[in-house]
Amino acid sequence: MKFGKDCEVIWHDRKRYWGMPISFYRYYIVKKEGEWVKFFRHKGLLTSIIDDINVYRCFDVTLTVTLTDKIFNTGTIEILSNDAHAPCFHMRHIKNPYLVRDLISNLIEVERKKKNIGITEFQTPNN
Repeated sequence: MKFGKDCEVIWHDRKRYWGMPISFYRYYIVKKEGEWVKFFRHKGLLTSIIDDINVYRCFDVTLTVTLTDKIFNTGTIEILSNDAHAPCFHMRHIKNPYLVRDLISNLIEVERKKKNIGITEFQTPNN
């Protein structure tokens, strides 16, 4: 198992070109029961780079769907988090982006409620 013994892959997909999953970018949402839920981005063939962020650290989800994406039922999800390493986490050209965005939004809300974490937004004054 790639993520550990007690982990469950909730969702996974690959970056797609013209609707075809022909890239070395792979995206996962993984849950370890009672402990954590994380987003993983795995890129590379010979050398791999794996990024992950905890779901409860995320505070904004944006979906972008271009004309080409509409034709092939794909889209790009951008997740903003307060993680120092990956403040902007992209899942590019994934299949069924509307369903995935709803799944991600629901997971964020559930995990934030479990950990009693609220969002504090700071606004800078205009000069």
